[in-house]
Amino acid sequence: MTISKRSSNSDTYHLRKRVPARFKDIEPRKHVGISLHTDSLEQAQQKASTAWQQLLAGWEARLAGDTDDAEKRFIAAKQLAQARNFRFLPSDQIASLPSSDLTERIDFASVVNDKIDTIEASAILGGANPPKINVTRALELFWTLAAKKTLGKSEQQIKRWRNPFKKAITNFIGVIGNKALDEINREDMLAFRQFWFKRMKNNGLSANSANKDLIHLGNIFKTVNEMKGLGIDLPLSGLSFKEDEAQQRPSFSEDWIRNKILAKGALDALNVEARCILIGMINTGYRPSEAQGLLPTHINLEGDVPYISIEPDGRQLKSARSRRIIPLAGVSLEAFKQCPNGFPRYRNSPSLSGTVNKYLRENNLLETSNHTLYGLRHAFEDRMLAAGVDERIRRDLFGHRLNRERYGAGATLEHLYKIIQRVSL
Repeated sequence: MTISKRSSNSDTYHLRKRVPARFKDIEPRKHVGISLHTDSLEQAQQKASTAWQQLLAGWEARLAGDTDDAEKRFIAAKQLAQARNFRFLPSDQIASLPSSDLTERIDFASVVNDKIDTIEASAILGGANPPKINVTRALELFWTLAAKKTLGKSEQQIKRWRNPFKKAITNFIGVIGNKALDEINREDMLAFRQFWFKRMKNNGLSANSANKDLIHLGNIFKTVNEMKGLGIDLPLSGLSFKEDEAQQRPSFSEDWIRNKILAKGALDALNVEARCILIGMINTGYRPSEAQGLLPTHINLEGDVPYISIEPDGRQLKSARSRRIIPLAGVSLEAFKQCPNGFPRYRNSPSLSGTVNKYLRENNLLETSNHTLYGLRHAFEDRMLAAGVDERIRRDLFGHRLNRERYGAGATLEHLYKIIQRVSL
């Protein structure tokens, strides 16, 4: 790297350097000279490294732009414009720039052998077109662009998070086809909405099911459109259905739990870990997924107060309030004595709820056809409510947000243990 003045009559320092061999196909010169815009040798030495790095960045972007891949060309054009200290703009916006700004851009579009360098011109004059990204490709890009949403999630949680996005895309392609995002019009989105309207009408599906598809689809399209700088006017507004009144999952009655679910031999044919999770839920009210994630270190059966600790180890909890300690009593304590190391069979498996609900259904252990395993969580809160347990304590035990300012540390472990002993089966 040489820093010098071009002649004795020049006041400005220049950087002169050999062009690396890897850029010979896009830079015909063997050496380049860059003005450092200063007559101070000290400042020139400080600016030289940055000027060279910008030139390298431009060459790298030009190399990346010399490809048949539309996505790579578009990204390279934006990077090249940035390396030349310009903001990338579509050609129609560049045409509306003040004449001085437009002239500056034209001057920077390098001329080699009396010809405009098309890669430079595409980047600086907005000639690079946004890539055509179809619906399938949008989903592939979304996994990377939205990766931060999976931070802290376990492998199984990531799979569950991805599934509704996959379902929405599959449904959309089945109705509209695998169209490019910029070709999806209002009629397409209305046709997809009509597809869901017919399913709601003919199959008894809820508005919530339809809206989830629309929300997930919109999330994918908007994220890709914004993060990839496509500039598409997506026709996504005004598509949602009016939500049905929320349907609360029914709670098991205490009599049903005692006389049916806990009847002698009723759960014997259910595998040990699933049985322990089910019975453990009766006097803790934990979410099934919270039980699945319990590690041996989260289960404390020693001491005066046995308890489990719901922690975000190797997984993501539903909310910050979900992290909590729950004392063990009654049949739930006995269940954990059978499974003191947790439930490795279900730690990364999606099959727990399906296995348990199928067993309960096939063995006539569901109080109604609308009941599921989750009803044990509601039953636990019903018993606490009937016993007059304070709302703050109930919300702390269930990992729910308190609808007022939270004062103090809350009930002690010993206090919680006494409360749970009162309502335990």
